[in-house]
Amino acid sequence: MTGAQDGDGAEEVGFRAGFACLVGRPNAGKSTLTNALVGTKVAITSSRPQTTRHTIRGIRTTETSQLVLVDTPGLHRPRTLLGERLNDLVRETLLGVDVIGCCLPADQRPGPGDRFIAQELTELRRGRRVPVVALATKSDLVGRERLAEHLIAVDQLGEWDEIVPCSATTGAQVEEVAEVLTSYLPPSPPLYPQGVQTDEPDAVLVAELVREAALEGVRDELPHSLAVVVEEMVPRADRPAERPLTDVRVNVYVERPSQKAIVIGRGGSRLREVGTRARRGIEQVLGHPVYLDLHVKVAKDWQRDPKALQRLGF
Repeated sequence: MTGAQDGDGAEEVGFRAGFACLVGRPNAGKSTLTNALVGTKVAITSSRPQTTRHTIRGIRTTETSQLVLVDTPGLHRPRTLLGERLNDLVRETLLGVDVIGCCLPADQRPGPGDRFIAQELTELRRGRRVPVVALATKSDLVGRERLAEHLIAVDQLGEWDEIVPCSATTGAQVEEVAEVLTSYLPPSPPLYPQGVQTDEPDAVLVAELVREAALEGVRDELPHSLAVVVEEMVPRADRPAERPLTDVRVNVYVERPSQKAIVIGRGGSRLREVGTRARRGIEQVLGHPVYLDLHVKVAKDWQRDPKALQRLGF
């Protein structure tokens, strides 16, 4: 992986910079930890599985280091073509990073999904020696005794260079996680300019914010069937430069008419809530007001259709 070089490229004394990838089964706390480490929202979070569909880079820069965090979809046993492609995306990402953080939530006992990921990481280490740190996320949700049991179970699950418990929600041990991950980075000048916190295009962030808003308070089956495409982002022509307004047109795709009804809600009430919530986040990203035009469309069985996956950006 390569970043945008800063300055003349001369290596700073004692400075470290590189890429860290957070992996784990769906809903293991990867996106929340990414946001906590960066200090701002660069990855969407949700209580629903398969929230993340793209690798989101969050960039944490200090006086002595730059940690570029690559957030991935959750590794899982795939049941659809989309699932297979998401897993391939994770494996491809792992081949280009300096250190891997494996998220294992403390409020859940390690299960088949965690063993599957631990095995994948073991196979990866045989092909390319890369440090792997186990991160016991969501430590605030359990007591000391339960956390101790979890750490023992994690230790027995795989081969780890270090094990660090943490809570992205309360901030407990987040700095320690940053220090541990950074310690495995190579000496290097900064890869991105000071102040940059993500290299994702605005359109990708807008789509993710709409997905996050649409996932709030819906049934379990919907997240796997929901995709968002930003069709257009254009400045309103008649607005003065000091008071810009951007028109954003977004299509939300589901697989069945019944799912479309869930997203829209009675009389369009739910879609209006989604638009209001998403617009706040989009305006924060763009730094000025937007007019958000949301449309819900049905793309039948898009997760299993190669042509549909390509159209939707997978």
